[in-house]
Amino acid sequence: MPTAVTHFKTNIYECLEALPKPTLDQLYKEPATCLAIFRLLPPLARQLVMSLLFTQPISPVNLTQSDLRLWVKNEEEALAKFHEALDKLSKLSIMTTDSSGYIQINSSFRERFQDCLTGGGDHQSFGVSCERPAKDKPDIAFLDRHAMKQWEEILHFMVGTESTRQPSAAVLKVVTRAKLMKEGKDKQLMITNKGFQFLLQDVNTQVWAFLIQYLDIADELLHMNVVEVLNFFFMLGSLELGMDYSVEALTPTQKQLLDDLANFGLAYRRKKGSSRYYPTRLATTLTSGNSAVVSSAVSSSTSTTTGDDGATEQGFIIVETNYKLYAYTESKLQISVLRLFCELQTRFANMVYALITRDSVRKALKHGITANQIISYLTSHAHPQMKKQTPLLPPTVVDQIRLWEMERNRLVATECHLYKEFRNQGDYEMVLRHATNLGFVIWSNAKKRMFSVTEEGHEHVRNYIKKKIAQRKTNGGGEAGSGIGTPNNGSPSVR
Repeated sequence: MPTAVTHFKTNIYECLEALPKPTLDQLYKEPATCLAIFRLLPPLARQLVMSLLFTQPISPVNLTQSDLRLWVKNEEEALAKFHEALDKLSKLSIMTTDSSGYIQINSSFRERFQDCLTGGGDHQSFGVSCERPAKDKPDIAFLDRHAMKQWEEILHFMVGTESTRQPSAAVLKVVTRAKLMKEGKDKQLMITNKGFQFLLQDVNTQVWAFLIQYLDIADELLHMNVVEVLNFFFMLGSLELGMDYSVEALTPTQKQLLDDLANFGLAYRRKKGSSRYYPTRLATTLTSGNSAVVSSAVSSSTSTTTGDDGATEQGFIIVETNYKLYAYTESKLQISVLRLFCELQTRFANMVYALITRDSVRKALKHGITANQIISYLTSHAHPQMKKQTPLLPPTVVDQIRLWEMERNRLVATECHLYKEFRNQGDYEMVLRHATNLGFVIWSNAKKRMFSVTEEGHEHVRNYIKKKIAQRKTNGGGEAGSGIGTPNNGSPSVR
């Protein structure tokens, strides 16, 4: 399983399409997984699967791609969706073309999905309900609050909310390996460009992105079976909200997974050793594709609470041409997000007054947050009153945020090593030529006989100078040749 350190996958499709066919065949041995993946398919792809599911291998009629094409309108948009559906089914190894050009449905997927729809087979793919009723069974409202609390703690930690408790080890591994956060100069974790982009996504996308990165960690660091982990994710997505399920029916790997997923807010256990667990709405909507349903449960992680002005999760921010910002929210999370690029001035019961300043925007840019991301956040969370005007945000504010970014990007600071105090021009040019040929030179000044090299090239250039000094001593140059050039470690250079 390839890691997602340089590219953070946010789409479960990307993860599944990257899996080899043997791994997908193993996944399709679980009915719950087949159902979950089917629900994630585009509408036309689902229709094609259902049309062929119970005809193969019973029906002797073989169909080609050209035959299936007759099922859709001969229009550009319809044909584009048709080819997209076939491409998706092919990449997931659900539908393939044999050597004769006939369309075939993956046998494992077909058999298990048929069992899923007809209730056949002897399996525990959809979890095992507890036989005895719980004494103090939590209601759905409690499960929603639990999911909101656990998920918000992760987001609060990312934006640096004060008094946020340290998250679990699994959460720390995910946010650092996915580069949602990075260590600052004081060794404290701080949000990155990717982390801010993560906050702009809907909750369902956030959860899937987190789970996909966790999958890489489970495979590489925890040595868990990828198939077993994915099957458990999809099983959770098929469980019923408010029902309790037996922990005893889970494998050791799944029990370990359950502990981490409970920390993410996807499941609830009364205590760690409890024999039953309850899936939360974050889990049961994983494969529904309905982010609005999730948002209703974790409303304050996606937007804000309702203010006196009637502003709901549709938007709560008003920006004026004088860079003043009014946020009608009580959400500590949203206030912490605003603090990333604004200077908070006053906080009221249901409103925050802030200023967008050069220093506050430059602080955000220093963390890797881009001007476009700030503008996108302000746009997506704009108050309904703002949406009555065109353009939505004041052009002066938008232009100024971009100008502040351009101003900062004019200069690029580079860690380097400065070489100076060469005895003569010949020595200077010899070493400079050697470093230039290897691509290590960042800056040079022939008049002052100085140049700087990259961090990677410093050791190489220093060894080259030592080698030349040794050669001169061997050739009788004595100490006179020992001063070819002096590196001044850590001197900064700007280009």
